[in-house]
Amino acid sequence: MIKETVAQLIKLHRTNNPFEIASQKNIKVLFEQLGEMMGYFNTYRRSAMIHINCNMDEKEQKFTCAHELGHLILHPKVNTPFLRKNTFYSIDRIEREANEFAVELLIPDDVIYQFQNSNTSIYEAAEAYGIPQEIIHLKSTPIHCSKFSY
Repeated sequence: MIKETVAQLIKLHRTNNPFEIASQKNIKVLFEQLGEMMGYFNTYRRSAMIHINCNMDEKEQKFTCAHELGHLILHPKVNTPFLRKNTFYSIDRIEREANEFAVELLIPDDVIYQFQNSNTSIYEAAEAYGIPQEIIHLKSTPIHCSKFSY
């Protein structure tokens, strides 16, 4: 389901760049001093905003934007900071889904196909596209691509 949602989003916006998609969807992206926090999203008076730590490198900012965009699209009404602080509800599934969304957005199947006949591993491709090594396993393998395995 997430893979299909991302594919439709890329097709609709003609890009897999999370900053471009956010702009086209009128989502403000703000770069701020966030200490140890990578980023978060919120809505205020029906305006969506993604807040990104300005002290991260470009790849981390891009991944964070994709992750937060995933929350906005997949979990628009979920307030994860509230859940973390005030409930016993596990947010593991919500965070995993946002990570999967980011992975599928940043390294879609057509990118995987480009690497299929090279000596590039899925981990090298992930690094090139700013995806943390520990979550690349969330990328679902394209049907016609046998090179990459996890």
